Amino acid sequence: MCLAVPAQVVEIVDEENQIAKVDIAGVRRNISIALLDEVKVGDWVLVHVGFAIQKVDEAEAERTLELLQQLGQPYEEEILSLQKNADEG
Repeated sequence: MCLAVPAQVVEIVDEENQIAKVDIAGVRRNISIALLDEVKVGDWVLVHVGFAIQKVDEAEAERTLELLQQLGQPYEEEILSLQKNADEG
């Protein structure tokens, strides 16, 4: 399953190529922010297959994370996949 998961932007890694480092449930990875306007450190975004697809506020991110955690195994598998990809990259 591929989910769009909330992540918080922790660093703009490459402004020219629009790459940011985000924290997704404790996993940090680089993603493209090219699809969004004016993303800055501290912003919350929904991430799907390595792209930020929408900005969300912190309250919405927290509600979404709570709902995703209720999915149980599919959410855990998505986080494990993110961790594996972060470890390989």
